[in-house]
Amino acid sequence: MRSRIVPMLLLFVVCASTTKVCLSDRPELGRPNILWITSEDNSAHWLGCYGNQQAKTPRIDGLADSGITYLNAYANAPVCAVARSTILTGVHAVTMGTQHMRSRYPIPERFRPYVSYLREAGYYCTNNSKTDYNFKGHDASYWNDSSNSAHYRNRPADTPFFAVFNISTSHESSLFPGKIKRNRKSGMLPDTPRLDPKAIELPPLYPDLPEFRRDVAIYHDVLTAMDLQVGAVLDELDEAGLADDTIVFYYSDHGGILPRSKRYVHDTGTHIPLIVSTPDKWRQDGDPARSSRVDEPVAFVDFAPTLLSLAGIDVPKHMQGRPFLGSERQFPPNDDHVFLYADRFDETYTMWRAVANGEYRYVHNFYRHLPAASQNSYPYGIASWQAWKRRARSDDLPETLQRFWSKRQPAARLFQTSVDPWEIENLAFNAEYLGRTTQMRQALQQHMFSNRDLGLLPEPFWPELAANQPIYNYVRQADFPWMKVIGIAFAASEGHKGRFDFLKSGLEDSHPVIRYWAAVGFLGMGENAADAVLGLEQLLGDPHAANRITAAHALYLVEPSDGVVGALVAELDNEDNGPAATLAFHTMYQLGLADRIPNALLDRVRQRNHGYPARWADRLKKRK
Repeated sequence: MRSRIVPMLLLFVVCASTTKVCLSDRPELGRPNILWITSEDNSAHWLGCYGNQQAKTPRIDGLADSGITYLNAYANAPVCAVARSTILTGVHAVTMGTQHMRSRYPIPERFRPYVSYLREAGYYCTNNSKTDYNFKGHDASYWNDSSNSAHYRNRPADTPFFAVFNISTSHESSLFPGKIKRNRKSGMLPDTPRLDPKAIELPPLYPDLPEFRRDVAIYHDVLTAMDLQVGAVLDELDEAGLADDTIVFYYSDHGGILPRSKRYVHDTGTHIPLIVSTPDKWRQDGDPARSSRVDEPVAFVDFAPTLLSLAGIDVPKHMQGRPFLGSERQFPPNDDHVFLYADRFDETYTMWRAVANGEYRYVHNFYRHLPAASQNSYPYGIASWQAWKRRARSDDLPETLQRFWSKRQPAARLFQTSVDPWEIENLAFNAEYLGRTTQMRQALQQHMFSNRDLGLLPEPFWPELAANQPIYNYVRQADFPWMKVIGIAFAASEGHKGRFDFLKSGLEDSHPVIRYWAAVGFLGMGENAADAVLGLEQLLGDPHAANRITAAHALYLVEPSDGVVGALVAELDNEDNGPAATLAFHTMYQLGLADRIPNALLDRVRQRNHGYPARWADRLKKRK
């Protein structure tokens, strides 16, 4: 969560000062049991203990009454597999190269899952049962048991346990029509929503459409069902006589569930509920009081070091997070910001970065030529996504809601989330907030530099530049031009006319990633990039697919031509570089050129059944 070059202003190690329990000093106590209960896809604002007056979540609210409620807890990434890779290692996904949804790239061996350290310390570790860790390896192998039957009760006698129970009830698919029907038939959901859709308090970031009201009402029932399952896990712990020896975490794996939440670095996509309940036996004098509501920012990158700290295990130096509880607890710096990121989710590319501190959130969009609205197919299984899209096509929405679908998006967004929790008013271009915008933009750049943010090296480069090694190693070579890459990436995304010549010279740079970001800059300019046509045409013969595709995209916006279409079609058939083929498909879809793709090519890609190019081919074939 924190940049390594930001000094820690205040460090408080409980074992070195007043304390009720320090494992190294009291070995007779053993180690605490630790239980994590996770739910899927629900932002903090859905729960009663976070202020939702229409929620019915008594078990989670009850846990908050006796535990610690973190008011500013965040998923570093707003989608499950990416977020989970960060939780598991205590290292940012963008540092390791795990920020692309459902990817399996190798990571350095020293980035071991926290489970490894726990098992070496004598813990029995179970996971029931979701894995999806997003890096190369066998996910279940890290655990003593990772399955639908995994349970702490199966541990050897006198063995401390760490157990995870994943509750999938609240996943976004719970609002798919077929899932709603099945859940009603099973009795999990009532036939009629508990809340009258007409009485729903609809957030102002959504159009007031029946589908939204109905989805919100149904999701409240879904969360009530999820809450019952959380309660069942807690009851089982109590009935086993283990509650007084077990530290309990409840949290969601990221935000959600409606449009502009999951997959978005906004508050709705990253602000999670986090409640920690610690028995008296294991409480430290420095711990927040029971029933307290804590303002300090915490994030998933902090979870692994905090877990090890609670278990009395030394926190590895490579972990980037901050232990916020336990024997190695550290307080956050006064200027602390949580670092957030979103790149490829399923078959479409984006690149959003953000920093948040509970008071403000700065969001930077590096691909402002793309709409903010999702280009993935999966979310449109939800009725409210479909309804908003239909209404946007009719151009019958207020400007604040219509612009979500615009192909031209601002690079910078600043929201004062403490007074604008739904992030409606962008203050980034308000003169009164210029200082705040600049300060948070610089904080973001610092995080990206200190973490060696691999989003700056687009995924289609990876098979070409680091086919036989972790991409982490490639960008740490002494000659990788980090400062220059960060500078041109921000210049490209912001599209200032005064940077035209700077970007134009970048098209001829010796480094392929510099050339890429220069092309992105002109892509964002659209038809105003006419004076860069010669340089872009040179990139059509670049050795790297990402540069060829991006140049073709930019040229087509300046002047559509059959030659550019042919160049893009040629990139679709890239059998050796799936990310490049995915980018080419996404580009043609974005340009409205899907009908120009030969059916024979779509059939060939579909038959390979290889990742997201095959998904794109199947999606476009169905449209035809």
